[in-house]
Amino acid sequence: MFLVRIVKDETLAEDVVSEVFLDVWRKAETFKGQSSVSTWLLAIARNKALTVLGRRSEVGLDDEMAATLVDPDADPERALQEKDRSKMLGQCLAQLSPEHGQIISLVYYREKTIREVAEIVGVPEPTVKTRMFYARRRIAELMRAHGTSQGQVADYQDNKAA
Repeated sequence: MFLVRIVKDETLAEDVVSEVFLDVWRKAETFKGQSSVSTWLLAIARNKALTVLGRRSEVGLDDEMAATLVDPDADPERALQEKDRSKMLGQCLAQLSPEHGQIISLVYYREKTIREVAEIVGVPEPTVKTRMFYARRRIAELMRAHGTSQGQVADYQDNKAA
């Protein structure tokens, strides 16, 4: 009854009891006799039950969240637009100076921090930030020249930064 009150599911409580007895069997030598055996068993059972509840709630949240998410690949038109924009962005990146291209590659594609990029490139962090600013500005100019709106450029940059 103790575990059923915690997990609110008789079958799940039985599973927890099985796990408890397996743990007790494996780790019996850890019992120090500072409390009664029943207290020790109940503490183990309670901790196992709470762990199981935590796992169940995480799964429930994931299932709920999964139901509300939209698969971007489910919209073929959007997927095609994204592919075209990626291709255009690749062409724009190729037109950047080597210094700017390297910074963008490390930050957005290799997911390095500003500090890591500074160490890799061998320049101070403010220089990395400045190069990134000018590189993003240049990419936006090039993408606008290819017919992409400012909003689309910003959305794409935000997606790559995230």
